Amino acid sequence: MTFFAIILGMVLVQRFYELYLASRNAKYIRARGGYEIGAEHYKYIVGLHLFFFLSLLLEVSTRSSPFRLASWWMYPFCFFLLAQLLRYWCIRSLGKHWNTRILIVPGVQPVVRGPYRFLRHPNYLVVAIELCCLPLIFSAYVTAILFSVLNAWVLLRIRIPLEERSLYEANHP
Repeated sequence: MTFFAIILGMVLVQRFYELYLASRNAKYIRARGGYEIGAEHYKYIVGLHLFFFLSLLLEVSTRSSPFRLASWWMYPFCFFLLAQLLRYWCIRSLGKHWNTRILIVPGVQPVVRGPYRFLRHPNYLVVAIELCCLPLIFSAYVTAILFSVLNAWVLLRIRIPLEERSLYEANHP
């Protein structure tokens, strides 16, 4: 089994676990009066991540030396690993409020512990690092650039402004 298959497999298992965790947390949040904002764009975020993995697999497997590592692969790999630590710090800090969706519980203030003391949206930083660094480990430059740009556009133009506005409105009626 190649290093690429091991890493890709581990990341996919991690994603499926996160979807399970998000589903479980969503039930908890909804039971406390929470509601979802931005459900109409969520399918595009899921699609972006699905096509990221397909693009990565396609780009890596179709070149003349498939599955080879970049000569400097350890640098993006280290950033990728650090991003995973930050991801789980985010999940732990938010507890049952962590989700892949935008779920609002009226009157509940945003979390300001853990990495949220320093950054407003650290989990989005994790995703940005991941979408750039994972392909760079395997010299998949097109995937790294394309999905970094698409992710930045979705986050900066749609997701973060909607989340910020929704949190403000839920806490300042």
